Amino acid sequence: MTISPTGEALRKALDGPFHDLKQRWRDEVPAESMIRDTALGMEEARDWTLDHLIPLARSGFATAGFPAAQGGTGNTADSVANFEMMAMGDLSLTIKSGVQHGLFGGAIVNLGTAWHHETFLPGAMSVELPGCFAMTELGHGSDVQSIETSITWDPETSEFVVHSPSPSATKAYIGNAARDGRMAAVFGQLWVNGEHQGIHVALVPIRDETGHPLPGVTTGDHGHKGGLLGIDNGTLSFEHVRVPREMLLDRFGGVNEAGEYESPIKSKNARFFTMLGTLVRGRICVGGGASSATRKALTISVNYANRRRQFRQPGLGEEIRLLDYLTHQRRLLPNVATAYAFGFAQNQLALELQRVTDAGGADAHAARALETFAAGMKAAQTRWANDTIQECREACGGAGYMSDNAITLLRQDADIFATFEGDNTVLLQLVAKALLLNYKTSWGEMDMRGTAQKTARLIGGTVLERTTARSLIDRLVASANRKPESQKLRARGWQIQMFEFRESHVVEGLAQRMRAASKAEDGFEAVNRCQPHMLEAARAHIDRVVLEDFVEAIDGCADDYIKALLVKVCDLYALSTIEANRAWYLEHEAFDPRRSKSITATVDELCGELRPRSKELVEGLGVPEAWMRHPRTAVPPLAGAAG
Repeated sequence: MTISPTGEALRKALDGPFHDLKQRWRDEVPAESMIRDTALGMEEARDWTLDHLIPLARSGFATAGFPAAQGGTGNTADSVANFEMMAMGDLSLTIKSGVQHGLFGGAIVNLGTAWHHETFLPGAMSVELPGCFAMTELGHGSDVQSIETSITWDPETSEFVVHSPSPSATKAYIGNAARDGRMAAVFGQLWVNGEHQGIHVALVPIRDETGHPLPGVTTGDHGHKGGLLGIDNGTLSFEHVRVPREMLLDRFGGVNEAGEYESPIKSKNARFFTMLGTLVRGRICVGGGASSATRKALTISVNYANRRRQFRQPGLGEEIRLLDYLTHQRRLLPNVATAYAFGFAQNQLALELQRVTDAGGADAHAARALETFAAGMKAAQTRWANDTIQECREACGGAGYMSDNAITLLRQDADIFATFEGDNTVLLQLVAKALLLNYKTSWGEMDMRGTAQKTARLIGGTVLERTTARSLIDRLVASANRKPESQKLRARGWQIQMFEFRESHVVEGLAQRMRAASKAEDGFEAVNRCQPHMLEAARAHIDRVVLEDFVEAIDGCADDYIKALLVKVCDLYALSTIEANRAWYLEHEAFDPRRSKSITATVDELCGELRPRSKELVEGLGVPEAWMRHPRTAVPPLAGAAG
């Protein structure tokens, strides 16, 4: 189905530097390859997912980010764009690729050396070697440093012994573990010659070619889940399983031929965070995938609202389209604006990932900033996805509850995005810590008492790192300050100032609380009471950075008509975000009740102004028409469907 010129231009703007790659997906991948029949049972869904991943991988649609020497088809940023496009089809297929290529393959790429690349990557890329990423345990999820699995060096045989010392050490919720996996990248505590060297990763074969568990390996199947039925999540435990010395992924530390441990990074903590930092791509992909799924739900619900009519206008015979009601516009159009905002910010995040990857660890500050932004974006996008997909389901009424409409499957499958690749509450605390410590702490470290003590030593003042749009933002703020009060609501500089004020005020307030907590007798309890404030600081920070990325994207748009349209979309995103937080703004006297009412009225006006462009706006979100529903499903036309 052809789309409008405006929709095509919006799509190109939102795709940004990844337009050609994403358009290849739309042009070449048919719906049959991307849309799973919702009637499939669990085992059928698992079969479908594996069967459809293999041809995608072998066609180069899932192998970006791997070394060219092993047949990689694009850079690391391209791999994020591939993940986002796959998420517009089927999320089980997306996560199957994420487990296989992003996690298992990514561990080999980022933690292994040339020998590991040459030996295992071809099979990982083609899916001839289905793999698992065995990090999480029943006893420890977010607290990776405390996992119990041991990897112990045996100098007499030159082997590592992988062992699960207790039931709580069982690896849990592991994709590919229940059925398809043949090898696992196992995270464990490394012991060499009686000395503990911290978390490392070993490649451990778990099944033979017939699919039976190997000696010492116990596998389990989590069975039916609340979503992602195409993923065979399961458990793994190990009973003194031996692997050769070479199977340790030893880029950052391993045992040499003399049987001695060596590492270019002396500190165990620094080594741990460096290793985890190389795996940040998975977190970036999950956030982007959640947004892609939400774009699909929004496209379905807005198109439905443009067709479906309900109640007649007084004195007229014509029934009213759902999207002509302000309440319906309010449900959907601010979320469409948010989809654009997150899309532009996600592009920047992928590009920053590429810059950090290309630097090869040389820019530690940029790496820490990337990890912080990735954590915040993942938390923000997945929370928004769960809320918005539910809103889209309700906005379609009974039609939205039909499985073939696709929204119900999206809702089931996107649910888990809020907790895997990092629980959102924990991730927001990581963002808050980075704000407090001016990006100087290691990513992932959750010693709250230590955080409070370090924060207490800060001289004070606002911690506000600009995005790459610094000069542009400064010009917009200066321009807004010259405008009369009646024009300030739609002045981008004023909107930015409101976002900055909220972030700086919340962060400064948090810093004061943390300083006080550091002096308390019961340090943990005092800092524990600061946690809700930490979450608010993180949300305010992400809101501000996303807005600035949106502003930068508009500035780079060469099409004046599309730029003008995006200006209104950005106004709607900014003002609806301010409106959602107006209680905070009123409490802190950022504006008075009169202006608060004006903000609500302006959001209403913007919804009305963008309503005639709603079809083009969702076309711009980039979801192929054929991917909206299962190919066997025909959607009957509704009366008055034109327009």
